[in-house]
Amino acid sequence: MNVLTATGNLGQDCKTNTVSGTAVVNFSVAMKSGFGDKEQTVWLDCALWGKAAEGKLPGYLVKGQAVAVSGELSTFEADNGKTYLKLRCNNVDLIGKKEDGQAPQQRQPAQTQPQQATGGPGPENDFDNVPFAKLNALLA
Repeated sequence: MNVLTATGNLGQDCKTNTVSGTAVVNFSVAMKSGFGDKEQTVWLDCALWGKAAEGKLPGYLVKGQAVAVSGELSTFEADNGKTYLKLRCNNVDLIGKKEDGQAPQQRQPAQTQPQQATGGPGPENDFDNVPFAKLNALLA
């Protein structure tokens, strides 16, 4: 298995969905490289599946939020002939404030299809118990 770790900022608010009864959160990350007139942005389409997509994390995945993602990299060729990078995330970390200096605003994620019940909050869905979430709240 290949593993890619990257950092960048979300290009738009995440979208939640349910596929074959499994929750999935989709979002895109802008990764910058180079500098000056050689600077370019590479977009990475990310998908976070399962229990991690059911917790509170999607509420923090809003446009501009800085994240570190890691997972299995693949490519997808669209009908228009363009090739896109896709990442099936194993891990998503909030690494700072939004670029505009504002603390991330928790929101209800956009739903593209109705989600099924997840059985309610529990230790595996309690995002507030994750140390970096508390740290980010203190830094905000």
